[in-house]
Amino acid sequence: MKRPLFLRCLAALAVVALASTACGRSGQGDAPSSSSSRVSDSRSAAEMLPEPHRKEGVLRVATAVGYPPMEMYKPGTTELTGVDPALAEAIAGRLKLRVELTNAAFDGLIPGLTSGRFDLVMSSMTDSAQRRRAVDFVDYFRTGGVIMTKKGNPQGIASLADLCGKNVVLAKGSSNLRIGEEQNAQCEEKMRISQSEDAPTGLLQLDSGRAVATIVDYPVARMFSEKKSGAYEVLPKQYGTAPWGIAVSKSQTGLRDAVRTALQELIDSGEYRKILDTWDVGDSAVTEATVNDGQ
Repeated sequence: MKRPLFLRCLAALAVVALASTACGRSGQGDAPSSSSSRVSDSRSAAEMLPEPHRKEGVLRVATAVGYPPMEMYKPGTTELTGVDPALAEAIAGRLKLRVELTNAAFDGLIPGLTSGRFDLVMSSMTDSAQRRRAVDFVDYFRTGGVIMTKKGNPQGIASLADLCGKNVVLAKGSSNLRIGEEQNAQCEEKMRISQSEDAPTGLLQLDSGRAVATIVDYPVARMFSEKKSGAYEVLPKQYGTAPWGIAVSKSQTGLRDAVRTALQELIDSGEYRKILDTWDVGDSAVTEATVNDGQ
């Protein structure tokens, strides 16, 4: 039965809202999960794959480029590369499928998944309680924010508390902005927080001296510190760590469990860690593939 147009629009907006919040690139959700599960099955991932996907022979995976080293284009091309495309290909291989990678706008990823346009979403997406209202997650990565300063750490910053009273730049709407604001609430001398559009533009404020520190997701921090060797220092401690998940439609539990098994096979074989180490993000590796284990 058709719903009135305004109701259909409201429903669409609700799905978009779920897609555009609580991710590695934005907030991380605020309620503990009650749906955590680990699947026990002696079959291989390929054997678990539902027949319709086996017949189709293709695993359609969507991502949103612009978050190196997780998902990006190879320089000068439109070929997708990074941690997520590499893992997507490896998972498809375990399922005996051909992978079809698509770049899409980040806020369109979950709507595209729930509408059946994609089979999976792999795009540095935090497994959060808010998102789990719309999709399930196979958790494959665990990371948080780290403090970045100019090389040599001239202000001697060692922890979040050392940011009190200083000029700090944080990305708009990010989980790292929330980490900074929560720390700022405890500061006697408040930080002077400016907000950047993203991590790279925030680093420009470090370059110019307008800010002395920023907080950036660990994989991104590692890449930028290596890309501009000698320009930045990355402090080792991670804050607000949370799992990132492979999103699967709630109507596709068979595919979800096959993907979880495929990921576990990659973990057990060592191929998973090898992929992460290739992009120098092995510190965010998980030891077990789980379902809906976020907070």
